[in-house]
Amino acid sequence: MPENCIYIARSSAIAARALAGEMMVMNSADSTFFTLNEVATAIFQAADGHTPLREIVRDKVCEQFDVDPVQAEADAERFVTELSGHGVLLVSSQPLSSQANHETKHETKQDTNRETNQEAPR
Repeated sequence: MPENCIYIARSSAIAARALAGEMMVMNSADSTFFTLNEVATAIFQAADGHTPLREIVRDKVCEQFDVDPVQAEADAERFVTELSGHGVLLVSSQPLSSQANHETKHETKQDTNRETNQEAPR
């Protein structure tokens, strides 16, 4: 495995919605808002914490878009650096734990259940 392998995952502190091939992403901690183009959306959606960025660029970006692989990887690294600086993406030199993602999903589901199970005031 290459020594400079980068793994990325979406932060649990964001809200994201796809719209017309682009992704709208907001960091809930500081309300920073991003509109991702189609290439950035492909990277963002593939950010599972287990797939190296190099593979994401090769399998998603270069397969879907007519782009030079070396340039695509450089652009992807800049994109990841920018979004990780705003807390939207998590970056690691090793695969990120799926347990952390599971706990976040579990907490979100519990919060939703609490909201929907509350009785209306009388």
